[in-house]
Amino acid sequence: MIRAMRTAASGMLAQQTYVDSIAHNLANVNTTGYKKSNVQFQDLLYQTVQPAAGGAPGTRMQTPVPLQIGHGTRLVGSPKIFAQGDSQTTGNPLDLLIQGDGFLQFNNPDGTIAYSRDGSLKLDETGRIVNSEGLPLQPEMTVPTEATSVQISKDGAVSVNIAGSTTPQQIGQIEMARFINEAGLVSMGGNTYAASSSSGTPITGTPGQTGLGTVQQGYLELSNVEVVQEMVDMIVAQRAYEVNAKSIQTSDEMMSQGNNIRR
Repeated sequence: MIRAMRTAASGMLAQQTYVDSIAHNLANVNTTGYKKSNVQFQDLLYQTVQPAAGGAPGTRMQTPVPLQIGHGTRLVGSPKIFAQGDSQTTGNPLDLLIQGDGFLQFNNPDGTIAYSRDGSLKLDETGRIVNSEGLPLQPEMTVPTEATSVQISKDGAVSVNIAGSTTPQQIGQIEMARFINEAGLVSMGGNTYAASSSSGTPITGTPGQTGLGTVQQGYLELSNVEVVQEMVDMIVAQRAYEVNAKSIQTSDEMMSQGNNIRR
């Protein structure tokens, strides 16, 4: 009975973490460029009570299948699902929608690169193009104070119109990055990710080349969280939690009855 309790307890802990992941997805349903997390389970080790063994037909040594008792479940990963989210028009010239694969690159204060699908860009006090956390876009580019408008082409060329000039002036070129294993990226908060040994080396280039998507000015990518699916998953997790709790209760009642047996 103790084994049954511990097995059911592992199931309760796993389902509790599953609900935590669902709650995080729902909390970020309106977060720009957010990618939902998916929880993966794995069974634990097994106790082999009787191994499979061959023998002469009709003998007691013939056991074609083993007798094994499992010891519960555990979580092995929570990979991000990088499916494309819906688009939303904003009319803001510094908002960018990434259509296809790829991440924008930003410079962290420690010199490392942060990767993001959030294209809601801003200007800081010096005119640099930054994200909502103030991290400058990589490669860095600055919009002149005398600029009257900003144009960003699908291939990432950034140009401005200068007062008194009829010819747009290009001030920089956006470069994006993609990874062989996007699920291996590490979430850092602030709508950014960091590369890891599992994600592989970033493959950089201009939008529309080397497998990278293009950018669309004046649009943003919404979260790819589907509220209805998350609610269904929450119900499934809750029912699984209840069943495991019932297993613990049943084991406790069986132990109680065994303890109350009198001769």
